[in-house]
Parts: sequence; C-alpha cells; structure tokens
Amino acid sequence: MKKKSAFLGLTAMLVFAGTLWADGWKGGGYTGPSSVQVSKVSAVKNMPHDTDVVLEGKIESYLGNEKYLFNDGSDTIILEIDNDEWNGLEIGVDDIVIIYGEIDKKKQRIEIEVERIEKKNG
Repeated sequence: MKKKSAFLGLTAMLVFAGTLWADGWKGGGYTGPSSVQVSKVSAVKNMPHDTDVVLEGKIESYLGNEKYLFNDGSDTIILEIDNDEWNGLEIGVDDIVIIYGEIDKKKQRIEIEVERIEKKNG
C-alpha cells in the first residue's frame, strides 16, 4: 500500500510539474526598486550586440512576423516580441510599456529581442 501511495504522489507531482512547464511560468516576481537604468533608443543604437537593455515608451504599430515599432521620444526601433512573451497583456498605442530585452545587431539592422514586457500605466 505504501508503494501505491508513493507512486500516486509521484505521478501527481509529475502531472503538476508538466502542467507548469507546458503553460509556461506565469508567476510573480520582484516588484521593488531596481538599480537597472532605462536606456534611450537613440543611445541603444550605439551599444554593442547582445547588450541587455531596459526601454520605456510606446508601441506604435505592428509590422508583422512578431515585429513592432517602438518609440521612446528619442528615436524609434523595432522590437521582436515572441507571442509567449505577452503573457496575456493587452497593449494599445496609448499605453506606456517597459521593455526588458537584448540588442540584436545584424548587418545594418538593429532590433531589440524582447525578453519581458510590462504595462507601466495599468
């Protein structure tokens, strides 16, 4: 009987862990102060490939193929936001967002590969 209980307990744990893995972790995280500074798009364009950046501004339009035009008031840049990075967020053109990502430079093209997106005003 102990073996059967242990087996059922292990099975339940594996099913639960598999569910979390399949759905992706959507749990909370730290929300306090940070020493990470927000960069301006105009400055980001001069930073090296693979640099981690934080941007604050507005998404102006969808360009297709998971690409979006972003504007922070200093300049514009293309964001690449994979569908799973949205985590249920709905963002409109008037919403201010905080973008956590990495600079992706290839030839003459500069984009931000978004790792996380937050809605600032809501």
